[in-house]
Amino acid sequence: MNPDILLVVLIIIGIVGRSPLIATAASFLLILKLIHLDRYFPALERRGLEFGLLFLTLSVLIPFASGRINTKDVLMVFTSTPGILALLGGALATYMNGKGLDLLKVDPQLIVGLVMGSIFGILFMRGIPVGPLMAAGITAFFLQILKFIFR
Repeated sequence: MNPDILLVVLIIIGIVGRSPLIATAASFLLILKLIHLDRYFPALERRGLEFGLLFLTLSVLIPFASGRINTKDVLMVFTSTPGILALLGGALATYMNGKGLDLLKVDPQLIVGLVMGSIFGILFMRGIPVGPLMAAGITAFFLQILKFIFR
């Protein structure tokens, strides 16, 4: 399939699936391609994830920098059941994201299934897309279960 057509299809899917990030990313790549700046794709592919994670981390740390989270809030994390569960959830999520990143490095074509699965989840399960790393992490978990069962 022609890459330009595939990008247009992804734009449409992003719009229909209420995923502005997919639509915007596909639009950005299509624009780069149409104005012949696709020579920057390798650099964008290599560093794009790092920049995305940087901005995500910045947005998560803003409450610390702005003073909206104080010492009392931090202590609650270590002394309450919801706080301890949040610590465990955060640790598990980052571990799964790491496994997802490893999986995408080894098998990058899985991104197609992850995007389509995310769109399916948005359209039919009223989900919210959290990104390909968590989806890849869950996929890596499923693959480990299958390997364990069918060894």
